[in-house]
Amino acid sequence: MEERNITANGLDFTYLIEGPENGPLALCLHGFPDTAQTWRHLLPELAAAGFRAVAPFLRGYAPTQVPADGRYQIGALVRDVNALHEALGGNGDAVIVGHDWGALATYGAVAHQPDRWHRAVTAGVPPTASIGMSLFTYAQLRKSWYMFFFLSSLAEVALPLDDYSFIDQLWRDWSPGYDGTWDVARVKESIGDPERIAAAIGYYRLLAQDPACGEETRFELAATGLKESTHDVSADNRSNDPSLNQFARLLQNPAFDLAGHIAKAKWLDVADLFYLGFHFAEQTHRARELGRQVLELVVKRSPQSELGKQAKRKLKSEGLA
Repeated sequence: MEERNITANGLDFTYLIEGPENGPLALCLHGFPDTAQTWRHLLPELAAAGFRAVAPFLRGYAPTQVPADGRYQIGALVRDVNALHEALGGNGDAVIVGHDWGALATYGAVAHQPDRWHRAVTAGVPPTASIGMSLFTYAQLRKSWYMFFFLSSLAEVALPLDDYSFIDQLWRDWSPGYDGTWDVARVKESIGDPERIAAAIGYYRLLAQDPACGEETRFELAATGLKESTHDVSADNRSNDPSLNQFARLLQNPAFDLAGHIAKAKWLDVADLFYLGFHFAEQTHRARELGRQVLELVVKRSPQSELGKQAKRKLKSEGLA
């Protein structure tokens, strides 16, 4: 696995890569408290199936650059993702795998520029509008309390205490039975200084604020279903793209069946979405589960293509087909 650098959307990104240079792009996006290293088990699985598997460190997570404008809204992440697709030479065969913040960025990227993405797999965070008021149930608040804590200025004081033991405890709580010592050390390397921890917290703070970073960002944010857009889409040059409007309407529909049919929506026929419910992907069996999902999607979509045949052979060799 190799570490490289690339500039996209005006930021210098560091990313991990494995697989053939001419393989279709598989872009894997991490969340919090995590880094690109979370995909270290999955990247070889994807590479063995013929993908050029790439895992960038998200904006603000070292060694990727901290954005000078302090933008961490979903729309900024969406622009990063689609710009990375462009910079990395991706095409319509690309797949995208997102966990946590990476999942939210995935929804927006697929909605905003669906022709870039062949398939999408997410974990940890379903499309936000599908959560609805369940976010405010007692059971969910017990799990999501840290999100509200991060809105307080006390977060910058609490997180660095005792060598960022706050992060150690989150990992113990969220990955019981898994020894995350190595992973947590990588997280601390990435966000374990005042500028970087402010960046990681900034994702949550800007999620709770009305986005004020331009019409395009507000439009992309609305496409994720997080907030209804106040932007008049008829004035937008790309308002004829049905995916931009239908995605938001689909997610805001109270009858939306996440488990059943997002992949069957006609506007999403070039990028079927599969959602996995777990929060972390570090354990090997979780990586294999994600890898199996992506490989099965390739086989389903293009069973007679060379890549499809290669993926099918990989599944059979692993006893997964």
